[in-house]
Amino acid sequence: MTRIALVTLVVDDYDEAIRFYTDALGFRLVEDAPRPDGSRWVVVRPGEHQDGTGLLLARAKGDVQRDRIGDQTGGRVGFFLHTDDFARDHARMVAAGVTFLEEPRHEPYGSVAVFQDLYGNRWDLLQPAQR
Repeated sequence: MTRIALVTLVVDDYDEAIRFYTDALGFRLVEDAPRPDGSRWVVVRPGEHQDGTGLLLARAKGDVQRDRIGDQTGGRVGFFLHTDDFARDHARMVAAGVTFLEEPRHEPYGSVAVFQDLYGNRWDLLQPAQR
């Protein structure tokens, strides 16, 4: 079996990113370990499953990486956060200060709204339609 375990998200500050992903989005902090070069290995995951795909929050090194913060996918929605209760999670995220770029939509494929993370990366909050 193969799977995508981690996706790197370049961030400006570890602690600021941890607070956003855990407090505003409800992710869990799975790992936060110092590395010999002064960086940290920081992993957050949504949901309660230990084996789901996680985000490696990687502090930018150098100007090229700093220039990519918030625009890692060229302005497209690049991340998809699935939920089993769209209304609950949308309301919780709005209350936590998450910026939604549109009102919720109900499409044939499910309920969806685009939001941005603290750096401007675009995400879909999506409750897939029942099949």
